[in-house]
Amino acid sequence: MSNLRFRKYTPEDADAFKALNIEWLDKFFVVEPIDEEVLSHPKKAILDKGGHIIMAEIDSELIGTFAFIKKEDKLFEFSKMAIAPLHRGKGFGNTMMQFAIQFAEQHHWNKIILYSSRRLDNSIHIYRKYGFVEVELESNSHYARSDIKMELILS
Repeated sequence: MSNLRFRKYTPEDADAFKALNIEWLDKFFVVEPIDEEVLSHPKKAILDKGGHIIMAEIDSELIGTFAFIKKEDKLFEFSKMAIAPLHRGKGFGNTMMQFAIQFAEQHHWNKIILYSSRRLDNSIHIYRKYGFVEVELESNSHYARSDIKMELILS
């Protein structure tokens, strides 16, 4: 995994960012209206609001992505993590999570939250492994598929 590298999203990544996430959503759930909005307009929905999109690549091949959506000062939602099917199960999720937490710490954020589904055993395992704890899920969660909310308090 030494050749996995991370870089900031560029406008040229728009199609790949959307395709990686749509493939994952179609495989496990459905594409909800909020997904379609964010994935079709990542600059407006994420970047212009102070968020970040990170692309993961191996030898110039995009293999994954994730985003941080700004909720308030020093509080971001970890979202839109997707890994290409051929690269799943190889430990890249762990590496991406390590990078994401380091990124948040370098930016001096207080907390990262995320919304997920208990159906995603591997994802929930990774989140817990890196210190995320379950917190109360709002009754009006913006994702229909979400049945768990987790947070990581950063020091």
